[in-house]
Amino acid sequence: MAAARARDGRNGPALRRGMLAEHVLTQGSASAAELAERFQVSLMTIHRDLDELERQGVVRKYRGGVTAQPSGVFESNVAFRMRTMPAEKDAIAGRAVEMIEPGMAVMLDDSTTSLALARRLETITPLTVVTNFLEGINLLAQMRDIRLLALGGDYDPLHDSFLGVSCIEAIELLQVDLCFVSTSAVTAGFAYHQEQHIVSVKRAMLASAARKILLLDHTKLSRTALHRVAPLSGFDGVIIDAGASEEALRELDEHKVAYEVAAP
Repeated sequence: MAAARARDGRNGPALRRGMLAEHVLTQGSASAAELAERFQVSLMTIHRDLDELERQGVVRKYRGGVTAQPSGVFESNVAFRMRTMPAEKDAIAGRAVEMIEPGMAVMLDDSTTSLALARRLETITPLTVVTNFLEGINLLAQMRDIRLLALGGDYDPLHDSFLGVSCIEAIELLQVDLCFVSTSAVTAGFAYHQEQHIVSVKRAMLASAARKILLLDHTKLSRTALHRVAPLSGFDGVIIDAGASEEALRELDEHKVAYEVAAP
């Protein structure tokens, strides 16, 4: 079946690139040689395909291969993040939703963990929900008794969200009861993210909220990224899934972080 699909892919670069992206997003990473063999094309063709997928923000090339995994300076494509840790994110969302009461104004960032929370909001309406995440906007627009404020700005396909100065200015005009954000890395008492334009929006969101909650699946703990977002002490609470190691939790204890572990 895979060979037949690969042969079909040779008949259309766009189809092949779609299949290639699907493979890398599923596996996390792959070598160029492996992909050339799988799709029965030359290494030169594979590198052209990977160049195009990198331009689109789907994957990142490195010497000899390609990856969808994050690093300290690059965040993963939203399609890859949507596939990772779904059960853990759902457990975190289950605890986070208990903090929300009908009538509140709630702000959600463009993280896939916040999206898991958005899926639960229809049970506690009426609500006002503010977000810059296009996936979240499309989801929330279908829910009854939710007043949706969609934050505009420059559309970023890598994150499927709206960013930039226009987005920040729109946030600064608001004051919400609760803000839920996630971030790529936490270490030494601080939350970090790889990309400066994402950091600016998250900081504006945090400044606009009466209470601030950080949502973290355990893979983010004891990791670092390029840009500091905020000290963990600046959050009113941190919610982590049960997969967090004792060592990572000890580090949070040492920095006197107010965290809780969501039941699976």
